[in-house]
Amino acid sequence: MSRFIPLALVALMALPLSANAETYRDRSVPMTVAPNFDLNRYLGLWYEIARFPFSFEKGCAGVTAEYALREDGKVNVLNTCHEGTPDGPVRVSEGSATVEGNAQLSVGFVSFLPFIAGDYWVLHVEPDYSMAVVGAPKGSTGWILSRDKTLSAAKYERALQVLRDNGYDASRLEIVAH
Repeated sequence: MSRFIPLALVALMALPLSANAETYRDRSVPMTVAPNFDLNRYLGLWYEIARFPFSFEKGCAGVTAEYALREDGKVNVLNTCHEGTPDGPVRVSEGSATVEGNAQLSVGFVSFLPFIAGDYWVLHVEPDYSMAVVGAPKGSTGWILSRDKTLSAAKYERALQVLRDNGYDASRLEIVAH
């Protein structure tokens, strides 16, 4: 019984963080995900072009996310942040994702607390998988990702429109320096 006390304390401490998380979207707007999403084509390295401010990424530049299929069917998630500038010290977070539905994943970074995971919905992906827009029903997270460190103005505008169509206030995005 005493083993559960530390876990319960960590879980209780995490509740206020999620309850008070900033919301960047109107949750009355239904979210749609990318039709015909192909996880295998989504795997690999992505550069974070823009994000909604999120405590774990505060001060991060040169951010990347790399996804790889594991033998158990889950997806390995490796996030890399450079503190302060694209050349700053590197901070890495490793987690795993479980596919919950078409273009809907559940991502966790604390392996000993599997019940603490966040929704990660791919709202849009370009036909050539060069750009993706990701969000969550609660609206506390959202990203524009690209296979390259830069994104054309046309693709960026398309990404902004996807966010708007899903209830996000795209004016609150912050651009990520590379």
